[in-house]
Amino acid sequence: MIPRPRQLRRVGVLGINARNGGYVLRYNPRRLYPLVDDKLKTKRLAEKAGIAVPKLYGVLRAVHDVRRLPRIVVEHEDFVIKPATGSGGNGILVLTGRMGELFRTASGDLLTLDDLEFHLSNILSGVYSLGGQSDQAMIEYRVRFDPVFQPISYQGVPDLRIIVFLGVPVMAMVRLPTRGSEGKANLHQGAIGAGIDLATGRTGTAVWHNQVVTEHPDTGISVTGVEIPGWGELLRLAASCWELVGLGYLGVDLVLDRDLGPLILELNARPGLSIQIANRAGLRHRLDAVERNLRRLRTVTRRVAFAREELETPARSPRGAPPPPRSGGR
Repeated sequence: MIPRPRQLRRVGVLGINARNGGYVLRYNPRRLYPLVDDKLKTKRLAEKAGIAVPKLYGVLRAVHDVRRLPRIVVEHEDFVIKPATGSGGNGILVLTGRMGELFRTASGDLLTLDDLEFHLSNILSGVYSLGGQSDQAMIEYRVRFDPVFQPISYQGVPDLRIIVFLGVPVMAMVRLPTRGSEGKANLHQGAIGAGIDLATGRTGTAVWHNQVVTEHPDTGISVTGVEIPGWGELLRLAASCWELVGLGYLGVDLVLDRDLGPLILELNARPGLSIQIANRAGLRHRLDAVERNLRRLRTVTRRVAFAREELETPARSPRGAPPPPRSGGR
Protein backbone atom coordinates (compact mmCIF):
# COMPACT_ATOMS: atom_id res chain seq x y z
CA MET A 1 0.00 0.00 0.00
CA ILE A 2 1.34 3.41 -0.97
CA PRO A 3 1.39 5.71 2.09
CA ARG A 4 -0.35 9.05 1.98
CA PRO A 5 1.56 12.35 2.25
CA ARG A 6 0.19 12.77 5.79
CA GLN A 7 1.77 9.47 6.83
CA LEU A 8 5.13 10.44 5.35
CA ARG A 9 5.05 13.80 7.15
CA ARG A 10 4.20 12.04 10.41
CA VAL A 11 7.36 9.93 10.27
CA GLY A 12 9.43 12.90 9.13
CA VAL A 13 10.29 11.88 5.58
CA LEU A 14 12.16 14.72 3.89
CA GLY A 15 11.44 15.38 0.21
CA ILE A 16 13.76 17.07 -2.25
CA ASN A 17 11.96 20.43 -2.21
CA ALA A 18 12.03 20.58 1.58
CA ARG A 19 15.68 19.55 1.57
CA ASN A 20 16.62 22.25 -0.91
CA GLY A 21 14.53 25.08 0.53
CA GLY A 22 14.79 24.32 4.22
CA TYR A 23 18.37 23.10 4.52
CA VAL A 24 20.62 23.30 1.44
CA LEU A 25 19.75 26.90 0.50
CA ARG A 26 19.45 28.03 4.10
CA TYR A 27 22.59 26.51 5.59
CA ASN A 28 24.97 26.04 2.65
CA PRO A 29 26.41 29.34 1.33
CA ARG A 30 26.92 29.00 -2.41
CA ARG A 31 30.40 30.50 -2.22
CA LEU A 32 31.55 27.47 -0.21
CA TYR A 33 30.42 24.85 -2.72
CA PRO A 34 33.81 24.69 -4.51
CA LEU A 35 35.35 23.41 -1.28
CA VAL A 36 33.37 20.17 -1.62
CA ASP A 37 32.60 20.01 -5.34
CA ASP A 38 36.34 19.90 -6.03
CA LYS A 39 37.80 16.76 -4.41
CA LEU A 40 41.32 18.12 -4.66
CA LYS A 41 40.39 21.22 -2.65
CA THR A 42 38.63 19.03 -0.09
CA LYS A 43 41.69 16.81 0.24
CA ARG A 44 44.03 19.77 0.70
CA LEU A 45 41.78 21.27 3.38
CA ALA A 46 41.53 17.95 5.24
CA GLU A 47 45.29 17.38 5.13
CA LYS A 48 45.92 20.87 6.49
CA ALA A 49 43.47 20.19 9.33
CA GLY A 50 45.08 16.85 10.15
CA ILE A 51 42.06 14.83 8.95
CA ALA A 52 42.90 11.46 7.43
CA VAL A 53 42.33 11.07 3.66
CA PRO A 54 43.72 8.66 1.02
CA LYS A 55 47.27 9.69 0.10
CA LEU A 56 47.61 11.71 -3.08
CA TYR A 57 50.31 10.40 -5.45
CA GLY A 58 49.99 13.05 -8.12
CA VAL A 59 47.76 15.49 -10.02
CA LEU A 60 47.47 15.90 -13.79
CA ARG A 61 46.18 19.31 -14.88
CA ALA A 62 46.60 19.35 -18.66
CA VAL A 63 46.67 16.83 -21.49
CA HIS A 64 50.44 17.11 -21.87
CA ASP A 65 50.74 15.98 -18.22
CA VAL A 66 49.35 12.54 -19.12
CA ARG A 67 52.84 11.35 -20.10
CA ARG A 68 53.85 11.76 -16.42
CA LEU A 69 51.60 8.89 -15.29
CA PRO A 70 54.29 6.14 -15.47
CA ARG A 71 56.61 8.21 -13.26
CA ILE A 72 53.85 8.94 -10.74
CA VAL A 73 52.88 5.29 -10.29
CA VAL A 74 56.27 3.63 -10.79
CA GLU A 75 56.42 2.62 -7.11
CA HIS A 76 52.75 1.63 -6.83
CA GLU A 77 51.31 -1.67 -7.99
CA ASP A 78 47.79 -0.41 -7.38
CA PHE A 79 46.21 3.04 -7.36
CA VAL A 80 43.05 5.00 -8.17
CA ILE A 81 42.45 7.54 -10.92
CA LYS A 82 39.59 9.98 -10.34
CA PRO A 83 38.33 13.31 -11.67
CA ALA A 84 38.60 16.18 -9.20
CA THR A 85 35.06 17.41 -9.91
CA GLY A 86 33.32 14.21 -10.96
CA SER A 87 30.02 13.11 -9.47
CA GLY A 88 28.30 9.84 -8.64
CA GLY A 89 31.51 7.85 -8.98
CA ASN A 90 31.72 8.59 -12.71
CA GLY A 91 35.22 8.52 -14.14
CA ILE A 92 36.79 6.71 -11.18
CA LEU A 93 39.11 3.93 -12.29
CA VAL A 94 40.47 1.50 -9.70
CA LEU A 95 43.64 -0.38 -10.61
CA THR A 96 44.29 -3.35 -8.32
CA GLY A 97 47.53 -4.69 -9.75
CA ARG A 98 49.71 -5.27 -12.79
CA MET A 99 50.46 -8.07 -15.22
CA GLY A 100 53.65 -7.19 -17.05
CA GLU A 101 52.95 -3.89 -18.80
CA LEU A 102 49.18 -4.24 -18.29
CA PHE A 103 47.07 -2.80 -15.48
CA ARG A 104 44.34 -4.86 -13.82
CA THR A 105 41.05 -3.17 -12.89
CA ALA A 106 38.84 -4.01 -9.92
CA SER A 107 36.57 -5.99 -12.25
CA GLY A 108 39.49 -8.06 -13.56
CA ASP A 109 39.91 -6.37 -16.96
CA LEU A 110 43.43 -5.68 -18.25
CA LEU A 111 44.23 -2.21 -19.63
CA THR A 112 47.22 -0.89 -21.49
CA LEU A 113 49.04 2.34 -20.71
CA ASP A 114 47.35 3.78 -23.81
CA ASP A 115 43.97 2.89 -22.29
CA LEU A 116 44.83 4.76 -19.09
CA GLU A 117 46.10 7.76 -21.00
CA PHE A 118 42.88 7.88 -23.03
CA HIS A 119 40.84 7.75 -19.83
CA LEU A 120 42.93 10.52 -18.30
CA SER A 121 42.44 12.66 -21.41
CA ASN A 122 38.67 12.23 -21.04
CA ILE A 123 38.86 13.35 -17.42
CA LEU A 124 40.91 16.41 -18.27
CA SER A 125 38.54 17.40 -21.08
CA GLY A 126 35.61 17.40 -18.65
CA VAL A 127 33.75 14.26 -19.73
CA TYR A 128 32.97 13.39 -16.08
CA SER A 129 33.03 16.83 -14.45
CA LEU A 130 30.16 18.84 -13.03
CA GLY A 131 28.97 21.09 -15.84
CA GLY A 132 31.32 19.56 -18.42
CA GLN A 133 34.14 21.97 -17.60
CA SER A 134 37.81 21.05 -17.99
CA ASP A 135 39.00 19.05 -15.00
CA GLN A 136 42.01 17.71 -13.14
CA ALA A 137 42.91 14.05 -12.65
CA MET A 138 43.95 12.79 -9.23
CA ILE A 139 46.12 9.69 -8.74
CA GLU A 140 45.81 8.37 -5.21
CA TYR A 141 46.11 5.49 -2.77
CA ARG A 142 43.77 2.53 -3.30
CA VAL A 143 41.80 1.79 -0.16
CA ARG A 144 41.94 -1.77 1.21
CA PHE A 145 38.68 -2.10 3.05
CA ASP A 146 38.35 -3.51 6.55
CA PRO A 147 37.86 -7.31 6.67
CA VAL A 148 34.47 -6.85 8.36
CA PHE A 149 33.08 -5.99 4.92
CA GLN A 150 34.65 -8.89 3.02
CA PRO A 151 31.61 -11.23 3.22
CA ILE A 152 29.11 -8.54 2.27
CA SER A 153 30.78 -6.73 -0.59
CA TYR A 154 31.39 -7.60 -4.24
CA GLN A 155 34.79 -6.52 -5.62
CA GLY A 156 34.60 -2.81 -4.86
CA VAL A 157 35.15 -0.77 -1.70
CA PRO A 158 32.16 -0.20 0.63
CA ASP A 159 31.78 3.33 1.90
CA LEU A 160 29.82 5.05 4.63
CA ARG A 161 27.57 8.06 4.09
CA ILE A 162 26.83 10.19 7.14
CA ILE A 163 24.49 13.20 6.96
CA VAL A 164 25.83 15.97 9.18
CA PHE A 165 23.58 18.86 10.14
CA LEU A 166 25.15 21.86 11.90
CA GLY A 167 27.96 19.58 12.97
CA VAL A 168 25.74 16.76 14.27
CA PRO A 169 25.69 13.33 12.58
CA VAL A 170 21.96 12.73 12.08
CA MET A 171 21.74 9.62 9.88
CA ALA A 172 24.14 7.05 8.45
CA MET A 173 24.33 4.12 6.09
CA VAL A 174 26.93 1.83 4.56
CA ARG A 175 26.83 1.33 0.79
CA LEU A 176 27.86 -2.16 -0.29
CA PRO A 177 28.95 -2.87 -3.88
CA THR A 178 27.27 -5.69 -5.80
CA ARG A 179 27.79 -7.43 -9.11
CA GLY A 180 24.96 -5.32 -10.51
CA SER A 181 26.66 -2.07 -9.45
CA GLU A 182 29.90 -3.32 -11.06
CA GLY A 183 31.69 -3.09 -7.76
CA LYS A 184 30.70 0.54 -7.16
CA ALA A 185 29.19 1.78 -3.90
CA ASN A 186 26.41 3.64 -5.71
CA LEU A 187 22.78 2.91 -4.80
CA HIS A 188 21.44 4.11 -8.15
CA GLN A 189 23.70 1.64 -9.93
CA GLY A 190 22.61 -1.30 -7.79
CA ALA A 191 24.61 -1.18 -4.56
CA ILE A 192 22.99 -2.09 -1.23
CA GLY A 193 22.30 0.62 1.33
CA ALA A 194 22.23 -0.60 4.93
CA GLY A 195 21.09 1.83 7.62
CA ILE A 196 23.33 2.21 10.67
CA ASP A 197 22.15 2.79 14.22
CA LEU A 198 23.88 5.95 15.43
CA ALA A 199 24.22 4.74 19.01
CA THR A 200 25.75 1.33 18.36
CA GLY A 201 27.22 1.47 14.88
CA ARG A 202 25.37 -1.68 13.86
CA THR A 203 23.62 -2.13 10.54
CA GLY A 204 19.86 -2.53 10.59
CA THR A 205 17.47 -2.58 7.66
CA ALA A 206 18.93 -2.66 4.17
CA VAL A 207 17.58 -1.87 0.73
CA TRP A 208 18.56 -3.01 -2.74
CA HIS A 209 16.82 -1.41 -5.71
CA ASN A 210 14.35 0.10 -3.17
CA GLN A 211 13.42 -3.35 -1.82
CA VAL A 212 14.12 -4.39 1.76
CA VAL A 213 16.75 -7.16 1.91
CA THR A 214 18.57 -9.03 4.65
CA GLU A 215 21.28 -10.76 2.58
CA HIS A 216 23.82 -9.66 0.00
CA PRO A 217 22.53 -10.85 -3.41
CA ASP A 218 25.96 -12.08 -4.52
CA THR A 219 27.39 -13.60 -1.33
CA GLY A 220 24.23 -14.70 0.47
CA ILE A 221 25.61 -13.34 3.76
CA SER A 222 23.41 -11.30 6.10
CA VAL A 223 24.00 -7.55 5.85
CA THR A 224 22.13 -6.76 9.08
CA GLY A 225 23.61 -6.73 12.56
CA VAL A 226 27.12 -5.94 11.31
CA GLU A 227 29.06 -3.83 13.81
CA ILE A 228 31.14 -1.11 12.15
CA PRO A 229 34.63 -0.97 13.74
CA GLY A 230 35.75 2.40 15.11
CA TRP A 231 32.25 3.82 14.93
CA GLY A 232 32.92 6.60 17.43
CA GLU A 233 35.91 7.82 15.45
CA LEU A 234 33.92 7.75 12.21
CA LEU A 235 31.26 9.95 13.80
CA ARG A 236 33.90 12.30 15.17
CA LEU A 237 35.49 12.69 11.74
CA ALA A 238 32.12 13.36 10.14
CA ALA A 239 31.13 15.91 12.79
CA SER A 240 34.42 17.80 12.38
CA CYS A 241 33.66 18.46 8.70
CA TRP A 242 31.30 21.31 9.64
CA GLU A 243 34.26 23.35 10.87
CA LEU A 244 36.34 22.15 7.92
CA VAL A 245 34.16 23.58 5.13
CA GLY A 246 31.45 25.64 6.86
CA LEU A 247 28.47 23.92 5.22
CA GLY A 248 25.60 23.27 7.61
CA TYR A 249 23.88 20.47 5.67
CA LEU A 250 26.50 18.04 4.47
CA GLY A 251 27.00 14.50 3.24
CA VAL A 252 30.28 12.97 4.45
CA ASP A 253 31.59 9.89 2.64
CA LEU A 254 34.14 7.80 4.51
CA VAL A 255 35.88 4.46 4.12
CA LEU A 256 37.38 2.12 6.68
CA ASP A 257 40.83 1.02 5.56
CA ARG A 258 42.19 -2.21 7.03
CA ASP A 259 45.58 -0.60 7.78
CA LEU A 260 44.92 3.13 8.08
CA GLY A 261 41.48 3.14 9.73
CA PRO A 262 38.83 5.77 8.90
CA LEU A 263 39.52 7.98 5.88
CA ILE A 264 37.38 10.74 4.39
CA LEU A 265 36.73 10.24 0.68
CA GLU A 266 34.68 13.29 -0.19
CA LEU A 267 32.05 15.75 0.98
CA ASN A 268 28.74 16.66 -0.62
CA ALA A 269 26.76 19.89 -0.35
CA ARG A 270 23.62 18.28 -1.80
CA PRO A 271 23.47 14.77 -0.33
CA GLY A 272 20.69 12.58 -1.69
CA LEU A 273 17.72 11.34 0.28
CA SER A 274 18.07 7.59 -0.30
CA ILE A 275 19.61 7.32 3.15
CA GLN A 276 16.05 7.56 4.51
CA ILE A 277 15.09 4.46 2.56
CA ALA A 278 18.09 2.54 3.89
CA ASN A 279 17.14 3.47 7.46
CA ARG A 280 13.39 3.27 6.85
CA ALA A 281 13.14 6.52 8.77
CA GLY A 282 12.72 10.22 8.02
CA LEU A 283 15.32 12.91 8.49
CA ARG A 284 13.09 15.80 9.49
CA HIS A 285 12.53 14.91 13.16
CA ARG A 286 16.28 14.57 13.70
CA LEU A 287 17.01 17.84 11.96
CA ASP A 288 14.39 19.56 14.13
CA ALA A 289 16.00 18.11 17.28
CA VAL A 290 19.39 19.53 16.31
CA GLU A 291 17.94 23.01 15.72
CA ARG A 292 16.20 22.94 19.12
CA ASN A 293 19.38 21.98 20.96
CA LEU A 294 22.01 23.86 18.98
CA ARG A 295 23.11 26.12 21.83
CA ARG A 296 24.49 23.20 23.81
CA LEU A 297 26.20 21.54 20.85
CA ARG A 298 29.26 23.74 20.52
CA THR A 299 31.98 21.06 20.40
CA VAL A 300 32.54 17.97 18.30
CA THR A 301 32.47 15.81 21.42
CA ARG A 302 29.08 17.14 22.51
CA ARG A 303 27.64 16.84 19.02
CA VAL A 304 28.70 13.20 18.68
CA ALA A 305 27.36 12.40 22.14
CA PHE A 306 24.04 14.04 21.26
CA ALA A 307 23.80 11.99 18.08
CA ARG A 308 24.45 8.71 19.88
CA GLU A 309 22.45 9.36 23.02
CA GLU A 310 19.53 11.62 22.12
CA LEU A 311 18.61 11.13 18.49
CA GLU A 312 15.93 8.49 18.53
CA THR A 313 16.45 5.01 17.18
CA PRO A 314 15.20 4.98 13.58
CA ALA A 315 11.41 4.94 13.51
CA ARG A 316 10.03 2.61 10.88
CA SER A 317 8.32 4.16 7.89
CA PRO A 318 4.80 3.11 6.95
CA ARG A 319 4.72 -0.36 5.50
CA GLY A 320 5.63 -0.28 1.84
CA ALA A 321 6.73 3.35 2.01
CA PRO A 322 8.24 4.45 -1.28
CA PRO A 323 11.43 6.50 -1.59
CA PRO A 324 11.20 10.29 -1.57
CA PRO A 325 10.08 11.69 -4.96
CA ARG A 326 13.69 12.11 -6.13
CA SER A 327 16.92 11.43 -4.34
CA GLY A 328 18.62 14.57 -5.63
CA GLY A 329 22.27 15.43 -5.24
CA ARG A 330 24.88 12.71 -5.09
